[in-house]
Amino acid sequence: MVKRRFRFRFLFRLAVLALLAATIWLGWALLTPVPQKTDSADIIILKPGWSSLHIFRELQQQGIIRNGYALLLWKYLHPGSTLKAGEYDFSPNDSSPTGLDVYRKLVRGEVVVHTVVIPEGFTVWDVADAMEAARLGSASDFLKLMQSGKVAAELLGGLDPAAQSLEGYLFPDTYQFTRSQSQRDMVAAMVSRFRKEVAGLGLSPANAEPGNLRRIVTLASIVEKETPLPSERPLVASVYANRLGKRIALDADPTVIYAHRLAGDYSGTLHHDDLAIDSPYNTYRYAGLPPGPIGAPGREALRAALHPAPTDYLYFVATGTGNGASRFAKTLEEHNRNVNLFRQSLRLTKGNG
Repeated sequence: MVKRRFRFRFLFRLAVLALLAATIWLGWALLTPVPQKTDSADIIILKPGWSSLHIFRELQQQGIIRNGYALLLWKYLHPGSTLKAGEYDFSPNDSSPTGLDVYRKLVRGEVVVHTVVIPEGFTVWDVADAMEAARLGSASDFLKLMQSGKVAAELLGGLDPAAQSLEGYLFPDTYQFTRSQSQRDMVAAMVSRFRKEVAGLGLSPANAEPGNLRRIVTLASIVEKETPLPSERPLVASVYANRLGKRIALDADPTVIYAHRLAGDYSGTLHHDDLAIDSPYNTYRYAGLPPGPIGAPGREALRAALHPAPTDYLYFVATGTGNGASRFAKTLEEHNRNVNLFRQSLRLTKGNG
């Protein structure tokens, strides 16, 4: 009997010591910051589908936490918590995070968010460059995705069955993405935003004639490129609508620039010789609208294309005063006078400069 009591006491004390040691070890692993190292990673991407053990091993390997098994044990002791996948920034600061700090950050999902600004008029090339600048992927990968006819068919659905790319359907706005999202999901978010906008304007495949939505978006994209002034967009839209009605070539410089961008030979400046390019996007050579949009129209440009101002204007030219304003004309004679005024304004500007 004495031996049994002695053995029980021994085992009990051993268990207490083991529990005490485990508690000390767990406290050390959870509450003691990891010394900052110059060779440790600052940005960690935890991918969706990774197990908790995989996540903690990755963090331990990168020098973010002391012991992955300690955090795994802590998670099992708190079954209601869920770790969020994504990109996390553990850049050195005034105080190194403890294992518990890291754990709480993962549970709260304090992922790095990348803000991308897509202004009105941006083309797919511009969007791709903006996404790369925001560190969300390579511009070439984004461009390949946005110019894919298969992706366009999947994302646009009944919106524009004839679309061979997403040009014109990536709505200009400020977006916030995480690197745990796929590039396709990011592009889909822009298309979804476009759908909401056109629906708000009363334009959708359900109430539009076949191909009418594409015509509206194409016209809006040209209007967007032609004037920065919201007040003049309905007037510019009226010029092109009137020319279309009279079967007069649109003669829109932005479409020629787009043709050269498609050809890969745009120099950054449009020259007279560039107007000779043989492309269906060259509205100097081919009457009517180009095959598709030439950029991302904003809400006001879409509204202007839907509701052009009731005018007889057939021409417009910049005033040359630097504020983006234009002079509009009903006749070629009047337009030529406006062109001369524009040239005079340029000469005065150069003289003053």
